[in-house]
Amino acid sequence: MENCWEEKKIMIEVEEPLLETNDKKGGFRTLPFIIANEAFEKMATYGLMPNMTFYLMKQYNMEMTTASNVMFLWSAATNFMPLLGAITADSYLGRFYTIGFGSIICLLGVILLWTTTVIPHARPLPCHQSTDTCNTASIFQFVYLCASLGLISIGAGGIRASSLAFGANQLEKGGEFQRAPSVKESYFSWYYASYTISILIALTCVVYIQDNLGWGVGFAVPAVLMLFAVISFFLASSFYIKSNSKTSLVTGFVQVLVASYKNRHLKLSDTEGVMYHYKNGSTLIVPSRNLRCLNKACIVKDPEKDLISIGKATNPWSLCTVNQVEELKALLRVVPIWSTGMIMSINISQSSFPVLQAASVDRKITSNFTIPAASFSTFTVIAVIIWVVLYDRLFLPVASRIMKRPVRLSTRSRMGFGIFLSFLAMMVTSVTESVRRVVVHMSAMWLVPQYCLNGFAEASNAIAQNEFYFSELPGSMSSIASSLNGIGFALANIFASFILNSVDSVSKAGGKESWISDDINKGRYDYYYLILAGISMGNMVYFLVCSSCYGSLKEEREVGEEEDTSFVSSLPVAS
Repeated sequence: MENCWEEKKIMIEVEEPLLETNDKKGGFRTLPFIIANEAFEKMATYGLMPNMTFYLMKQYNMEMTTASNVMFLWSAATNFMPLLGAITADSYLGRFYTIGFGSIICLLGVILLWTTTVIPHARPLPCHQSTDTCNTASIFQFVYLCASLGLISIGAGGIRASSLAFGANQLEKGGEFQRAPSVKESYFSWYYASYTISILIALTCVVYIQDNLGWGVGFAVPAVLMLFAVISFFLASSFYIKSNSKTSLVTGFVQVLVASYKNRHLKLSDTEGVMYHYKNGSTLIVPSRNLRCLNKACIVKDPEKDLISIGKATNPWSLCTVNQVEELKALLRVVPIWSTGMIMSINISQSSFPVLQAASVDRKITSNFTIPAASFSTFTVIAVIIWVVLYDRLFLPVASRIMKRPVRLSTRSRMGFGIFLSFLAMMVTSVTESVRRVVVHMSAMWLVPQYCLNGFAEASNAIAQNEFYFSELPGSMSSIASSLNGIGFALANIFASFILNSVDSVSKAGGKESWISDDINKGRYDYYYLILAGISMGNMVYFLVCSSCYGSLKEEREVGEEEDTSFVSSLPVAS
C-alpha cells in the first residue's frame, strides 16, 4: 500500500490572495464534490495497481523483473508528481485549474490503458503454446503503454497536490472555520475517512471485478470512476472560491542557494555591525548560527543598491530574507530523518512478489468464494486502521490513566518503532516464503501476519513522520511538509528497482536460476527478503544516529521554555 496515511492531521496555512470574495461561494456545499473527486481518483488508480503485474506478465509477455521495474517506476512517478503539482498550483495555475486539468489528464490516461485490453494491436500477440515462444512488445506498443501510465501519474499528481488545501480554502474563506473551530478537525477526519474507504473499495470490489470479469471490464471500471471524478468536480465549479498565488517556496529555496553562492566571498561576523534583510513585521531579524554559510544570502552589502524604497530586495537572486534562509535550514535539518522513512518505504513498495505469493497458496474461504490474490493488501489497510484506533482510543487513554498524567509517545519514538516493525515484517515474510516452498496447499491465512506487520509499521512511521514535519518546519512550509512522504516513497521505488535488478543480476550469474524468477517455486524470494531485512536493520541503526544528532524536538524545546518561565516567575521580585 502506497503510504495512504500521509494526509493524517495535516494543518494548512492558506496565504493565497482571493480572486473571488462572494459570500455565496465556498462553504460546506462544495466539500462533497471535492472529496468525491479525489475518492473516485483513488478508487481508479489503486484499483489498477494490484493486478497490473499479472496484466504485464500475461498480456505483454514481460518477465517478472521487467514487470516489477515498470511498477516501481510507475509508482515512483505517481508519488513524485504531487510535488510538481503543488509547484504548478502555487506558482502558475492555482488549485482549481490544477485539480481540473489533473482530473481530465488522469481520465485520458485510464481510457488509454483500457484501450490496450480491447484493441488487439495495442499489445503483443499471445505466446505460442506449441513452441513455448513469446513475442515481446514493439516500440509502439511499449510507448503506448507508458503514455497511458504516465498520463495517470501526471493527472493523479495534480489532484492529490491540491485537493486537501482547496477544500480547506472553501471553509476558511467561507467563514466556517471562524464560526466553529472544530470544523477544520471534522473536515480532515471526513477527508481521511473517504481516503481509507476508497482504497478499501479499490482493493476489494475493483480487483474482484478484474479477476472474475476479465481485463476489458476490469479496466473499464476505473475509467468510469475517473469520469465520475471529473463530473463531480466541475459540477460545483460555480460555487468554488478560486484563488491564485504568485509565490513558491521551491523558488525561494533556489534563490537562497544562488544568493549564498554569489556572496560566498563575504565574511561572516557576529558583531552588531552586520545588516540582514528581513520582512517587515517579521520576528526573524537575525539568522541562526547553524549552517552559517547560508547566512551570506541575507547580508545587505549596500542598502542603497540592494534594497528598493519599500524595503524589498532589488534582486531576490542576490539578496534573500532571513525567513527564506531559515526555511531552507529547517528543511535541510529534517532531511536525514526523512531519508530513514524513505529507506523503510522500500519494503512497502514491494508489490509484485506478494501478489505472486498469494496466487500460489490456497485462498478459498468457502466452496464458492476465493479471495483474489491482489486483494490481500487489504489486510495492510485494515492493520493501519486497527493501529490508529488502538493507539488513539485505547493505548493513550489507558496509559494516561495509569500514569495519572497525559501520556504521549514522541514522533521519533513512533518512527523508530515503525522501522523496527518493518524489519520484523521482512523477516516474517522470508520465513513464511521458506515454509511455503515445502508445504503443499498452504493456507493463505499464513500470509496475514506479514501484511499486518507492514500495516502496523507504516501506520506508526508514516503518521509520526507527518506530525514531525508539521511540528518542526515553519507554518509557511505546510505544503512542503505534506509532500515529503510522497517524495520519499517515489525515491524508495527507484531504489527498490535498483536492488531488485542487482539481486537478479548477481543471483543468476554463472547460468544459475535467478532468485527473482517468473516461477515463484524456482526463485528464492526468501533470500531476497532476507536482504531487505538486512537493509532494514541497517536503517534502524542509521535512524538512531540521525535521531541523536538532530537534538531536541521543537515540542520538547517549548516544554523546556515553559518550565524555565515557571521557575523564573516563582522567584521573589525585588521591590
